[in-house]
Amino acid sequence: MKHLISMADLTHDEINELLDMAEDLKEKRLRGKVTDLLKNKSLGMIFEKSSTRTRVSFEVAMCDLGGHALYLNARDMQLGRGETVGDTSEVLSRYLYGIIARVYSHETVKQLAEHSSIPVINALSDKEHPCQILADLLTIREYKSKIAGLKYAWVGDGNNVCNSAIIGGALMEMEVAVACPPGYEPDEDIVELARELGGNITITNDPNEAAKDADILYADVWVSMGDEDEREKRLKDLAPYQINNELVEQAKPDVIVMHCLPAHRGEEISAEVMDGPHSVVFDQAENRLHAQKALLMKMMA
Repeated sequence: MKHLISMADLTHDEINELLDMAEDLKEKRLRGKVTDLLKNKSLGMIFEKSSTRTRVSFEVAMCDLGGHALYLNARDMQLGRGETVGDTSEVLSRYLYGIIARVYSHETVKQLAEHSSIPVINALSDKEHPCQILADLLTIREYKSKIAGLKYAWVGDGNNVCNSAIIGGALMEMEVAVACPPGYEPDEDIVELARELGGNITITNDPNEAAKDADILYADVWVSMGDEDEREKRLKDLAPYQINNELVEQAKPDVIVMHCLPAHRGEEISAEVMDGPHSVVFDQAENRLHAQKALLMKMMA
């Protein structure tokens, strides 16, 4: 695994290895134990989009591992003045030990990897968000003590996080049910790939069908960065897909409710559910740190 551009770059065994490493790193951090496996190594972090969890978790991860993270705002780089992605990647490869990129276009992170001699990690593109799914799988394993055989229900917009969840669910042998309005389905090539990987994937327009007997209910924002011009239409189309108490009742009694944050309470998820006993959203957010530390160790140590 030289780069992590898609969840499909990982195997079942590699995911389990990363989750084991993340659990160990989390436990050690709670006990105040530190490691310097990335001492004197620098990570370049290219950001085209705003960020809270991604930026902070990767910076802290590198600090915890004895390394250093450089925040690179794409507007302040020569990328913002027309330098090609390939040329930028060639240069950064001579300075750094790894690159993460939070970008608008999936093609950007693919080009970074194509021209890079160091590991490149997709920290979010319009196509996928594999780092989030690794943290989610860690959270699921913590709460359910297993992953295989669980029913994972995504309700709302079939977006980039959904795409990565479908592949991750297939690799980890979960049943994945995605409920979206017509026109908001996940990418067809992602669904096809997940099924080729042996995934049990259902795409439906009925949120109750997806939620029925689910072990995990998942929501994400209805208006992602770049979709602001469609806000009113999206709110109208997705209104029946809110995760609220009524939908939670369709799931198993011990269902966990997940959200990758930031959340718009009262839109894709009700405040009662987000703050309720089934919610694990802040554990997910914490686990971004631990899962990404494992990923950095695996790729850069």
